[in-house]
Amino acid sequence: MKLQLSIAAQGGSNTAVADLSIGVDIVDEAYTKMQEAGLVIEYGIVNELWGVRRFYVRDPFEKLVNILAHID
Repeated sequence: MKLQLSIAAQGGSNTAVADLSIGVDIVDEAYTKMQEAGLVIEYGIVNELWGVRRFYVRDPFEKLVNILAHID
């Protein structure tokens, strides 16, 4: 697993900067599970021009989480 540290002024596609980004193997499955759990989806699910499929979710502590997978 690779670790990446990023510093950003905006989250890409004119979104807010997420508090945390998490890479997953199957982003669509994560999206479905977040919806089923009743969490608030803030953005997406979308394929971004820079090669990721992602969505933003608001966690129970009101933190904005970017969940993504790289597109092959």
